[in-house]
Amino acid sequence: MKRIVALCLSILMIISLITACDKNNTNSSEKEDDNSLSNDNDQSISENTQLNSEKNEQINGNEFEKAALASPDYPQMAQYPDEMSFIDTKTGEFDQEGFDQVYDAWRADRDKQFTYIEKFSGDYYSYFSDTSKTILADQNQKNPVYSPLSLYMALAMLAETTDGQSREQILNLLKTQDIASLRTDAEAIWNSNYCQDGALNSLLANSLWLDNEYEYQTDTIKMLSENYYASAFQGEMGSKQYNDQLHSWINANTGNLLSEQAGNLAFEPDTILGLVSTVLFQAKWVNQFAESNTKKATFHGVDEDIEFDFLNYSGSDTYYWAENFGAVRLPLESGGNMWFMLPDEDVEPLDIIKNDQFYQLLENDNWQDQKFLTVNFSVPKFDVSSDFNLNQPLQNLGIKDVFELNQADFTPILANDSDPAFLSTVKQGTRVAIDEEGVTAASFTAMMIAGAAMPPEEEIDFILDRPFVFVIDGISGLPIFVGIVNQVEP
Repeated sequence: MKRIVALCLSILMIISLITACDKNNTNSSEKEDDNSLSNDNDQSISENTQLNSEKNEQINGNEFEKAALASPDYPQMAQYPDEMSFIDTKTGEFDQEGFDQVYDAWRADRDKQFTYIEKFSGDYYSYFSDTSKTILADQNQKNPVYSPLSLYMALAMLAETTDGQSREQILNLLKTQDIASLRTDAEAIWNSNYCQDGALNSLLANSLWLDNEYEYQTDTIKMLSENYYASAFQGEMGSKQYNDQLHSWINANTGNLLSEQAGNLAFEPDTILGLVSTVLFQAKWVNQFAESNTKKATFHGVDEDIEFDFLNYSGSDTYYWAENFGAVRLPLESGGNMWFMLPDEDVEPLDIIKNDQFYQLLENDNWQDQKFLTVNFSVPKFDVSSDFNLNQPLQNLGIKDVFELNQADFTPILANDSDPAFLSTVKQGTRVAIDEEGVTAASFTAMMIAGAAMPPEEEIDFILDRPFVFVIDGISGLPIFVGIVNQVEP
């Protein structure tokens, strides 16, 4: 009978099922009670966009720690000061000194966070390019969207649980020289994107789900907790109680944005290991859209034309252009941006994804073809999601051995060498939505200017009323979500 090891990425809900043989060994540690955790009520996108500190406390709260074998210590950040709390209610005077003290502490922590990305030695944009060109080409997805960040973290943890050629193939895709470099890079990416400071929600979480009848390498579990901030749980694979706990953990760490997809996940009785990585990103626009400017307009989708609510503004902004598309970048509060790429006429959005200039623009702070002018901007108020099976894309990207029972090497995590395992299924679910206030996203990844057209001298209409591409940069400056909007739906 074959055994399954599940690798789950939620909000980028990647669930990878790894399979092994025989289940004759019992775990040396005692079985922990599997606490059934109730799900939060679903919240609207607009509610999720608000940075709710009480909800943040729940996400990293103690209810899951009670059932965890290992609980990571999340970074503690100075909170952004609430200006109203520094106003004397009697005199109306503002405590500038007290405010400055709290603000300076917050600013120091934020500056420290920015230094983490400097420790990154890999080539994230090369990884981002390779995975985007392959994953977003899936013709089964109406609006393909995915998170390269969440995929990166899940693959990094997978590399830690594998060895030999299995590990090397993962390192090659992640553009990292060796496992020591990967640990440094993963820590740099995680810490440079994680933020829960009262001004921004950019929350990352990892977890390890163990079968209570197997023996595991405790050093690997400890290393995943310390270097990847991974919680470790243990329970009866295939039981409703354990599956409910998995769903609750995913929902708590993704703001219930993927509750339907999470509800469809289940550890089979033959599962022996689960790895889960989540990303939740909520940020407001620096310049929010006025609700009075939201107007109905026609979106010319791949399936049909539809009347839809469009967000609108007109103002001075930078317009970028490349070989087959134009782009506008909207800044987000407390760091990060959202890019919008509009293909030229007769150019498909996927052609942009395949164009190397797309990645060069995102990486290059000094892009040559840009102009500051008046931009009349219009974008549909969209909410799109995807569910991917990544088995074939990952194999196309060179990760092959982990899918083969006779080739996969999971000795770093399985204590008994006679327990062979293989990766059987990898799934990913992602959701991104925008409104007047901001963006909410979750996921369980030589200049060429030929053919580029300069914009008008003073003003341009940037109307996203047909299929387009978007990218969300995190506070690290690295792309954390990317997608194509082919069709909006009410």
